[in-house]
Parts: sequence; C-alpha cells; structure tokens
Amino acid sequence: MEDIMHIIKNLDWSPLYISFKTAVFATVFAFFLGIYAARKAIQAPAGIKAFLDGVLTMPLVLPPTAAGFFLLLVFSTRRPVGAYLYDTFELKVIQTQAGCVVAAAVIAFPLMYRNARAAFEQVDVNLIYAARTLGMPEWKIFWKVVMPTAGPGVAAGTILTFARALGEYGATSMLAGNIPGKTGTVSQKIAMVLQDGDYLTAGVWAGIIVLLAFGVIVAMNLVQAGRMKHIKR
Repeated sequence: MEDIMHIIKNLDWSPLYISFKTAVFATVFAFFLGIYAARKAIQAPAGIKAFLDGVLTMPLVLPPTAAGFFLLLVFSTRRPVGAYLYDTFELKVIQTQAGCVVAAAVIAFPLMYRNARAAFEQVDVNLIYAARTLGMPEWKIFWKVVMPTAGPGVAAGTILTFARALGEYGATSMLAGNIPGKTGTVSQKIAMVLQDGDYLTAGVWAGIIVLLAFGVIVAMNLVQAGRMKHIKR
C-alpha cells in the first residue's frame, strides 16, 4: 500500500490530462458529425442508406491499428491531404495532439452515429408532420422537435463516444505516436510502463481508468433511466 501511495504521490498526471483533452475534442467533433450523418442516412433511399451505414460504421469493426494505418496514409505530409493541410494551414496531424484528436474521433465516431441514428428512427413521425402543418421550417423542427425527443439516445451515444475516445490506443499510437507530455495518453502510458516491467505503476493507471470507466457506465445508466421515465410519460 505504501508503494502505491508513493507512486500516486509522484505520478505525472499529464497522460490523464492529454487523454481528457483528446476525448473532449474528439467527442465534440464526433457529436456534430455523427448527428449530421445519422440525419442524412435515415433520409436516404434504402440502397444508399445501406452503403453509407457500412462506410460510417467501418471504424467500429476495423482493428484500431488498421484504422491508424489508413489515417497515417491520409494525413502523411507526403500525401495530398496531409501536404495540403500543412502547406495551407500549417497543420500537422502526425505526431501531434491534433493527431490524437483525429484518431480518437474516427474510432469513436461510429458509436455516436449509430446511437443517434437509432434515436432519430424512434421519433414519432406524427410529431414532425404536426410541426410541418404549423409552418415550422425543417431546421427548427429538427432542433425543437426531433432532438428533444431523441435526446436520451443521443446523450447515451455521446457518453459512449467520450468513453471510447478516452481509452483509444491503437490508432492514436500509430498516428500521434507516444511523445511524453504531448501525445502520451493514459493507454499509451500503461503500455510503456508494462514494457519496462513496472507492473505496479501500470496497475495504478489501470485502476484510474477502471474508476473512470465505472463513472461513465453509471452516467450512461442514469441517462437510460431518464429515457425510460420519459417514454413512460
């Protein structure tokens, strides 16, 4: 116990800070892109919807290292996209905090997309028709009718997205690397100290992640409980 307290006292908290910052920004991007993609997907014809669903869900089933490899190809400064971002905006994705955010957002995006799509599909279309008969524009119907109704499902997707982004390792390590104080997340820290044979420090970090994961699960259950209460009303 004394050894554990000594480790906690002398712990470098930068990996946790980097992980949280990465998860927050990744969740923001995935939130808006996921809602937009989900809305467009449910409005698309069946064939196009199936294709879009397959493409947008792909990061969820791909090994994170494979996704990281494709991201590395896209954002390399030797490739058109990466070269354009660097030459035009001086934005370098590889081995930067931006790379952490991009990798985490891509991996976590399908969770936001699928939860948002499922929530939108459960909205009573009669509410939308009623709003249209009142002359409400489509954008107002979406934000005033659809989003409040689908709110609990969207909130659950947001929580899962944040949790997935917080623990992302494979794609992040390939795209952003493991630079202490810059791109070194908690997951990368655990892997690094394990390679050094420091199982006690790895256990402390793993315990921190377990507590955070438990908090996320509790939050998601509270959201789901609120959703069931809303449905019963």
